[in-house]
Amino acid sequence: MAGNTFGNIFRLTTFGESHGPAIGGVIDGCPAGLEIDMNFIQQELDRRRSGQSKITTQRDEKDKVEILSGVFEGKSTGTPIAFVIYNKNQKSKDYDHLKELYRPSHADFTYDKKYGIRDYRGGGRSSARETAARVVGGSIAKLLLQTQDINIQAYVSQIGSVCVEKDYQSLNLDLAEKSPVRCPDEKTSDDMVKLIEKLKSEGDSTGGTITCIIKEVPPGIGEPVFDKLHADLAKAMLSINAVKGFEYGSGFESVSMKGSEHNDVFIKDGQKISTKTNFSGGIQGGISNGQDIYFRVAFKPVATIMSDQETVDKKGDTQKLEGKGRHDVCIVPRAVPIVESMAALVIADHYLRNNSAALA
Repeated sequence: MAGNTFGNIFRLTTFGESHGPAIGGVIDGCPAGLEIDMNFIQQELDRRRSGQSKITTQRDEKDKVEILSGVFEGKSTGTPIAFVIYNKNQKSKDYDHLKELYRPSHADFTYDKKYGIRDYRGGGRSSARETAARVVGGSIAKLLLQTQDINIQAYVSQIGSVCVEKDYQSLNLDLAEKSPVRCPDEKTSDDMVKLIEKLKSEGDSTGGTITCIIKEVPPGIGEPVFDKLHADLAKAMLSINAVKGFEYGSGFESVSMKGSEHNDVFIKDGQKISTKTNFSGGIQGGISNGQDIYFRVAFKPVATIMSDQETVDKKGDTQKLEGKGRHDVCIVPRAVPIVESMAALVIADHYLRNNSAALA
């Protein structure tokens, strides 16, 4: 299976399945001498873990990460950082009824056709459980970026039809972590929770949108043509399970604007060059311009629902799929640290392309 490594200089390779003994990864290209704050890494994992509130799946994985190599006396050594997270609370018997069935909108059918074999226990490698390894890699990338005062913060801006009407500059983003759905607007957060609870009682699910902001990225980060900064951010986000869309800056709204309205006019701001507006989302020509980089990521409704559905088995015969197991009604709140982590991997990688010695 190819496609398990992400990045050019700062690279993350992940391994493991949802119901295997463990998941984990190897980080290569992290400069030596970086202080590895294990408490910070664990806090990031705790933000993603299951069972953290009544509106998430009750699979109770503690997600305790163990560093196997590449760190000595609390600092990176410049060698590969290997880590592992052991699975403790998997219930594989919950998936016995899926051995011969293809779940709607899952990767069961496509994995079977590509490989001729699939791990039906929670989707195996296609499970969102794999993203815990991304959070470890992303948290170390965040530690790297913090040495340059680069900050990444995401929040839930929409769940189902309930959305935040304000832009990110009008919100106190620090309030997001105080909300069970990671929405910094209290009224909207309450409405989102009510919607999730309603859908849970109906055995259904929903999707949503995460908005992410990256601050203090200096101008000049990114590569032209095929490795544009926004293109790599798009690839990073679209590689996350259940993501259906990505837009940065003004995104699709720009199509209804005139050029005279949309152009970001350059101005002198103190000793630096800035822009009056930021419809470009901090990126022009695939390269950062020093403004906030902001983008939105759309997640589809959770494919596993607690209502019975019609499907087919491996022979193509119609079967009834029973809705059971431990699953999220909406995965979006738990995906916030995943979005941040993938963004951190992209920015760290591109920063090292420009400044291979600057972060060492």
